[in-house]
Amino acid sequence: MALTQLPLARTTIDADGASRARPGLLGELREDPGTRVLLVHRGQVGAGEDGLVLLPAADVPADAWTAEQVHYLGREGDARFVALVLPGHLGSERDLDGAPVDTDAPLVALLAGVGMRNLREIGDRLSDRDTGLGTTAVALAAWHARNPRCPRCGEATEVLEAGWVRRCVVDHSLHYPRTDAAVIMAVVDAEDRLLLGHAAHWPEHRFSTLAGYVEPGESLEAAVRREVAEETGVVVDAVRYEGSQPWPFPCSLMTAFRADVAAGAGTEITVDGVELTEARFFTRAGLAAAVAEGTVLLPSLSSIARSLIEDWYGGPLAAGPSPA
Repeated sequence: MALTQLPLARTTIDADGASRARPGLLGELREDPGTRVLLVHRGQVGAGEDGLVLLPAADVPADAWTAEQVHYLGREGDARFVALVLPGHLGSERDLDGAPVDTDAPLVALLAGVGMRNLREIGDRLSDRDTGLGTTAVALAAWHARNPRCPRCGEATEVLEAGWVRRCVVDHSLHYPRTDAAVIMAVVDAEDRLLLGHAAHWPEHRFSTLAGYVEPGESLEAAVRREVAEETGVVVDAVRYEGSQPWPFPCSLMTAFRADVAAGAGTEITVDGVELTEARFFTRAGLAAAVAEGTVLLPSLSSIARSLIEDWYGGPLAAGPSPA
């Protein structure tokens, strides 16, 4: 495994799973002066320049400590941490029913007092503790937002075990946070050139390594070969695991690989035109020059894609000017 200390795979938090089902845990956490609260709003986390903003439990209104909004993240020593997931309409002029939002409401004031940041952009700058907290909080919030109803019968579900289980109120089936397996790969040819592609929905000039979801009945290695062939027409054979990290946008686990173009297969590229609109092989000098000129924009430093690219390159690639 070549990739270690990946940005969003770092944590010092003990998940403390044995405590989740304890009766009265949320009330206990609310009264504990050692509990710290991370705000989550619209997929962003409360953070400043130096890391996450972790509020004392006493700063959170008592009526906000509901199973739907407060999720237990774990502990580090005597400190325990929860995520408070704020309703999406906060920060807007009107709520979901169209009524004006009370700007003096406690949760509105709480949100206004904390800067919210996108984990994609700040993940690489957070401490190991804060990375673990932020990644878990964003992933849990996304899962709850997408699963208010039972996938079996369509009835409502209720939250159990401090945010880690949802139970159908009719058939009582239990449902757990899901993680979708995805592969991401540094495809390298016989000349040691790296294959990068531009996805149709990305900003102009953005290039990254190829990636895709694992299909039912498929191994990770088979997914690598299929995705590369489908998106570019390039055939790869040798596939080597490099590392993994969560990507909670909303619920992926990115498994990274190095894939070699098959001997004699050629390097002619035919993009699918649906997922990718452009792809090409880069030499190290060519990629460095394109990045310096601003004609290639690399993925964020928090992404495993950036780690794969810089591992192949042999070190950091400094960003150039933004394209006009």
